[in-house]
Parts: sequence; structure tokens; C-alpha cells
Amino acid sequence: MADEPEQNGENEEEGGKKSSKLKLIIIGLVALLLVGGGGAAATFFLLGSDGQESAEEAEPAAPVRAEAIYTKVRTMEGKPMFVVTLQSNDKRPHYMQLYVEAKSRDQAVADALTLHMPLIVSRLNNLFTTQQFRTLQTIEGKEALRESATDLVREIMQEKIGKPGVETILFTNMVMQ
Repeated sequence: MADEPEQNGENEEEGGKKSSKLKLIIIGLVALLLVGGGGAAATFFLLGSDGQESAEEAEPAAPVRAEAIYTKVRTMEGKPMFVVTLQSNDKRPHYMQLYVEAKSRDQAVADALTLHMPLIVSRLNNLFTTQQFRTLQTIEGKEALRESATDLVREIMQEKIGKPGVETILFTNMVMQ
């Protein structure tokens, strides 16, 4: 009988060691699952999931904008600039040199700009010579002139090809004296 209590003590110690080993294994598995699950969640979050991709594919894609085409507006002699005398109240001559480009996104419009360049140059030249020197010294005046030039070229394109076609007119260089 003396041996029996010793066996119970050994069983309790073995049971205690087994339960602590079992607890360590369970804690290790739980930690492994949390780390693995967190990594998988982060991967899906950062790279996107299949559900999001299929939802995006179901929606119509936004139209891709065509590459911009820049056409230099050239004078009759082929010079890429306008030189005009500006209106002024101070009785002194003032001049403006202006490089102009038309921005479009359609090759047919760029071709029409080249075809109708004499008309475009003539009308832009008339517009530029009617400007006041003092007005063009301000940023607002320059912006208003650019908008007027854009509207003028759009009107010509509407008249000639049936659509405005030109996105904007750009002044790539402007010198006044």
C-alpha cells in the first residue's frame, strides 16, 4: 500500500506535465492560425480579392482617353509664330510674338487643322491684332485671349468638319514689348 500513494503522485506529475504540454501545443496552434490568417487577410486586402475584380469587371470600364495630338499653328510663310501690333492708348507701338498650338485627340481633327491652316491663321491674326496691350499684361487678359482663340478655332472646325474637335489652344511662348 505504500507503493500506491507514490504511483498516484507520479500520475499527478505526469498528468500535470501532459496538460502543460497540451496547453503549449494548443497555444502554439492558435498563434500559428492567427499569424497565418492575418497574413492571408493582409494579402487579400492589399492585392484585392476575386470578388472585387468580378464586381469591377461587371461595371463598364471608363473610356480610355486617346493620346493628345498637338498641331503647331503656322503662319502662311511656315513660321511657327504670330507677330502682331497691339492696340495701345499711350501712342507707342507695342508688339506681341506668340507661338500657338492646338490640342486635339483625333487624327482627323489634326489633319483638318492642317488643311484649313490659312483660314485659322487669318482669323487668329485678326483676333490678336484687336487686343489691348494693357489687358494682355495681366494673367486674366492672357487667359481670356486663350479662351477666345480656342472658341474661334472650335467654330472654324465646327463649320468645316462638323465637330469642334479642338480641346484647347495653347500659347507655348508669348513675348510683348
